[in-house]
Amino acid sequence: MATADGTHGNHGSRGGGTDGDRRGDEAVRFTSELIRIDTTNRGGGDCRERPAAEYAAERLAEAGLSPLVLESAPGRANVVARIGGSEPGLPALLVHGHLDVVPAQAEDWSVPPFSGEIRDGVVWGRGAVDMKGMDAMMLAVVRAWARERRGPRRDVVLCFTADEEDSAAAGADWLVRQHADLFEGCTEAVGESGAYTVHTGAGQRLYPVAAGERGTGWLRLTARGTAGHGSKVNHANAVTRLAAAVTRIGEHAWPVRITPTVREALLAVGAATGVPLEPDEVDDPGFDADGYLAKLDPAAAKLIAATVRNSANPTVLQAGYKTNVIPGLAVAEIDGRTLPGLTGEFEAVLDELTGPDVDWSYLHRETALTAPVDSPTFAAMGEALLAHDPGAAVVPFCMSGGTDAKQFSRLGITGYGFSPLRLPPGYDFQGLFHGVDERVPAEALRFGAAVLDDFLSTVG
Repeated sequence: MATADGTHGNHGSRGGGTDGDRRGDEAVRFTSELIRIDTTNRGGGDCRERPAAEYAAERLAEAGLSPLVLESAPGRANVVARIGGSEPGLPALLVHGHLDVVPAQAEDWSVPPFSGEIRDGVVWGRGAVDMKGMDAMMLAVVRAWARERRGPRRDVVLCFTADEEDSAAAGADWLVRQHADLFEGCTEAVGESGAYTVHTGAGQRLYPVAAGERGTGWLRLTARGTAGHGSKVNHANAVTRLAAAVTRIGEHAWPVRITPTVREALLAVGAATGVPLEPDEVDDPGFDADGYLAKLDPAAAKLIAATVRNSANPTVLQAGYKTNVIPGLAVAEIDGRTLPGLTGEFEAVLDELTGPDVDWSYLHRETALTAPVDSPTFAAMGEALLAHDPGAAVVPFCMSGGTDAKQFSRLGITGYGFSPLRLPPGYDFQGLFHGVDERVPAEALRFGAAVLDDFLSTVG
């Protein structure tokens, strides 16, 4: 087994048998125990990941590693550990997962959201899929390596981050700015969210691996006008100006733009589901993406539909303080998402839609990402999945949202979404992200730990 000081253990065979069972048992147990540690991120710095970070560090130390627990602010803790590979000439691989979770309203849930209850073979609680299950699989895999005295070919850097569910300022962003040396040699990364089973109506099983992310453009719109009495005619009403701009943005039909990752997703999903496309059809400027997606199985189409165009959704409105007073200021917030290379187009459209009476600025922005689907690493992910689920199809896709991969990309690290889970039919995995009654089957975690082990052990 490799240790955190960079020495190299033997690269052994894939885990199986009794130890494979133990690896799976630990993945399930660690998921439950991590869920019980409430790391709710309410935004604006209101979160405390330190207890979960200490938990992860303890599990790593038990495997002979020397993890670093790094606080960006009191209670805002991250964990990093490096495992030396058997082939030091290979580039290092980053494997990352976040420790924080979004809020949960207990009264809406069937079980207490931080109970980590295991009922009928299912682990329940906030973070089960986003993403303490992946954190648990990471821990279970490296502990199996320690027991079996084996390890990866490449150096593997494990990173458990704070603050992914807000701006990443206390987590990956801070690590990249203050501790870039910990990621020395890393050229690629895997993290959330991909490699879960998508079942089509015709019985196909797809495993979408993320090879891209839309960019983040959270916006603040500000309308100024003339304050006055609510009984008087006011043609410079800030609320009216803002409402008009928000309506234009919300109703705007963004044009289709097929990026390289989405192009590959269309071709692969079409071939896998029996609705094939020829490359020249996709490349035709007149390609009717919406019409084609309507022909696909709905579950397959859902993987692609949100990523064929930019988007901007109004989410917050703030104006006024009394019914009979026209305010001089009104503010809105917009969740904007951009495809790779299309930020300029996005900004030009926002200038047009907001008009002369409303200003806009970025609250938070992150770049869009793309990763090659013809790389050896992408192929290795597919091989590991198919070794445990023969007959399935592995397809690339672009995430509609974003992950910590955006921050790590500033170090030149190419990111993929790979958090493997084999899910039963009818399991709305995407709907459980940030949803009520978040949960994950124990067998999905066992499968994921085995696939992750195979991938990390063999990828070169």
